Parts: sequence; C-alpha cells; structure tokens
Amino acid sequence: MKSTSEFVPAFRLLSNSDGTSRFEKGKIPTLKSMNTTTFWISTITEEWEKNTHPAPRRQYVVTLKGNILFKVSDGSTFLIEPGIILVAEDTDGVGHSWEIIEGDQWERLYIPIEEEADDFFIPESE
Repeated sequence: MKSTSEFVPAFRLLSNSDGTSRFEKGKIPTLKSMNTTTFWISTITEEWEKNTHPAPRRQYVVTLKGNILFKVSDGSTFLIEPGIILVAEDTDGVGHSWEIIEGDQWERLYIPIEEEADDFFIPESE
C-alpha cells in the first residue's frame, strides 16, 4: 500500500452478525478533522492481547514502530506497518488476533472514535 497526499492506506476490522470478524482494505482521507477527544501511546504488549479478542472500543490504531500481522475469524491475514492506519471496529464477537512479525516491540498510538461518529474509512472497492 502506498500513501498519497490525499489519502493514507488503512484496514478496518469489523464484526459479523454471527460473532466472527472480517477486514476491509481501504484508505482514510488526509486533512480531516477526526471525531476524537483523547489519545494515548503504548509500547507495552500484554500477553492476552496476542490472543483472539474484540476491540475494546471503536478506535484508530496508528503504528509507529513494528510490523504486525493481524488475523480474523476465517484465517485471513493482513499486515500493518508504519504508515498504514488500523480502524478497529470489531467490538462484538470473537474479534481478531495479531503477532509481531519483525522485532520484539509494537509502538502504537490509540485514538478512540467518538460514539456514532464517522470513521472516514473508504473501502478499496469505492
């Protein structure tokens, strides 16, 4: 995925009605005012986070350092690396799992999306 001046590449995690999870490949427009009021940075990885789990809230996850392989319910995977935004919206059901592909640390920025706010994600098919 390549970033342009108008968009940043992104993946979105979603919950299916049967409790499984899926993902979409797409992009987020740049220079948009995002609907959020807080953020935090994490470099700590708890062991439970690597196991299958739903997102605790709708949120953007911005990777600062690390290459992370995410997996959804049907076994499909996608790679998140610096420059690719993850939109985590699989808040119901079994969720997703992930593993660090290179190195031993994942530095990331969590930006919660306000309730009912637009996530600005544009699926690749549009």
